[in-house]
Amino acid sequence: MPQEFISVISLMLVAVLCVWCFKRVNLPPILAYLMAGFLVGPAFLNLFDHPEQMHVLAEIGIVFLLFSLGLEFSLPKLVAMRHLVFGLGLGQMVLTTGAFSAIAFLFGFSLAPALIIGGMFGLSSTAIVIKQTTEMGILNTPRSQLAVSILLFQDLAVVPFLIAIPLINQPADAGIMTIVGEALAKGIVVIGFLLWAGKWLLPRVFKEIASTRTDELFVLTTIVTALLAAGLTYAMGLSLALGAFLAGMMLGESQYKHQIESDIRPFKDILMGLFFVTVGMRLETSTILPYWHIILFGTLGMLLLKVLIVRVAASIFKANKTDAWAAGFKLCQMGEFSFILASLAVTHSVLEAATASILVTIGILSMAVTPFLVHNSVRFANILTTGNQKLTATEFPDVSPPAKGHVIILGFGRVGQSAARMLGMEKIAYMAIDFDPIRVQESLLASEPIIFGDVSQKSILHNANIEYAQSVVITFDQTNKAVDAIRTIRDISETLPIIVRTRKDYHLDTLYAAGASQVVPEIQEGSLMLVSQIYHYSGVPISRILKRIQKERKQKYDHLHGVFPGETTEVSYENIDKLQFMHAITISDSAWVAGRTIHECNLDKHGVKVKKVKRAYEEINEPSGGFVVAAGDVLIISGKPRRVERAERKILDGH
Repeated sequence: MPQEFISVISLMLVAVLCVWCFKRVNLPPILAYLMAGFLVGPAFLNLFDHPEQMHVLAEIGIVFLLFSLGLEFSLPKLVAMRHLVFGLGLGQMVLTTGAFSAIAFLFGFSLAPALIIGGMFGLSSTAIVIKQTTEMGILNTPRSQLAVSILLFQDLAVVPFLIAIPLINQPADAGIMTIVGEALAKGIVVIGFLLWAGKWLLPRVFKEIASTRTDELFVLTTIVTALLAAGLTYAMGLSLALGAFLAGMMLGESQYKHQIESDIRPFKDILMGLFFVTVGMRLETSTILPYWHIILFGTLGMLLLKVLIVRVAASIFKANKTDAWAAGFKLCQMGEFSFILASLAVTHSVLEAATASILVTIGILSMAVTPFLVHNSVRFANILTTGNQKLTATEFPDVSPPAKGHVIILGFGRVGQSAARMLGMEKIAYMAIDFDPIRVQESLLASEPIIFGDVSQKSILHNANIEYAQSVVITFDQTNKAVDAIRTIRDISETLPIIVRTRKDYHLDTLYAAGASQVVPEIQEGSLMLVSQIYHYSGVPISRILKRIQKERKQKYDHLHGVFPGETTEVSYENIDKLQFMHAITISDSAWVAGRTIHECNLDKHGVKVKKVKRAYEEINEPSGGFVVAAGDVLIISGKPRRVERAERKILDGH
């Protein structure tokens, strides 16, 4: 087996283990990839004799990372928040870059490297901050919106650095103004062309590709578009990442944005991970250990100074003091694009590898403490704030439930919200409970009566005045969780009606046994509604339709069970014992069952029923046990997949 293959497999194994371990302690995957690179690099395992050979794939990873950033970059949001973005965001970036550039200059760096270092410290982690605030359900709070506006400007601020870094070490005899002028001219030409292509050419290309309905072609076109845009800017003497960002930004305004995001996500995640692995491979203990005190004090100093700068920038634009402090604690880390700038700076000999290694280590440490800082940002902000501008620790305001006669909706997803709207049309009061912080935050902003909490907790149900409710509706399709909620409700009240929605009827008996008053299987009820419409347009009287539907419900949807499996029927380990298959068996002269009754087959033992027998020109539905099977008959049996197989063997050979 080739050594290179073993090295790659080892790298992937280390990466998987690192991501798993970091996820267990709630740290972002970026840190895991950096750690994996550190472990397989020269400092420890030294798996690659020529690690620079991986940098080509890493650069492609940067291309897809910037392309996806462009897709997510929202021009309408930028315009809507322009006062904060170009006010507070610009102020933070200028002050932070200036402050850290001055510090770097005092430490002996020349002007150009000092500015790059300042830019690296000026950026924050969009991925970590947005993910953390979204999971906490605080993305729409004023303090988080301050942070988002700064992050939006930082995303824009990356572009000038991507243009400038390749130009810094150009020959001096050409003159700095000439170099900058040429770069600006090239940038204008490239941006103009990509704007034109994004508005007129790419939509037509993707429309034609989408019309072919070929997934592979759509994915391939997306990849080629990103790489062509990156190649164009590179050919003009600019960075690969700039072209990818611009192409993504253009396609981000098209109708194909979400499909493109979905298609490139696997490539982006894998290649982006590879990029951060290569960054981690550049970390060397021989470089880091002698400077541990600089790294430690540098990390603490950066965190404190960035919090203070955000607070100062926010005060200039008269933002709420406590919101400003809280936003500062959210944004005081170094960003993932700082690593990209460090990588480009080393590639173009703007920074030495040892310097970049120290800066990246500071960035890693700052990212490691970010989840803790975001989670406690309000508490820290309140400590630093005097007066009555303090914030409450909870992100969800108290909502008073109706006094009595209301419906409690457990789960406020698609079904729960639909039920709420229909209840509202009849002026029936309701109270919703949901465990998704984002959904609760959005619903509260829309003035919906909802509280955050676990529906299986008695205290949460008491907060919704369950003692005085007229009914409870469980709308989520999670049987175990629903059973827990039903049992908790039954401990409070034995008579309160509980209506449970489930997607399929696999767990009807379980839910009824737990104490549900009515279980509504979504798929079966949908089929009944469809059939009722067919009956109606076929001239069946309404009264007869209603009787048929009621009878089917009482019989637990017996006639809706069982399907003839096909090539596309999905059978998995989880559902093989829940599916109901139908199977047609032709009875030959030599079949064991020929001349015997259905009762003699003892199919009940196998949990299988004979639904129908086809004989010559007649059909016998649900034949009795005394029915004698003859050669030439076709038996249609129904049951679980494995039991159908056993029943067929019994019918044909008697075993």
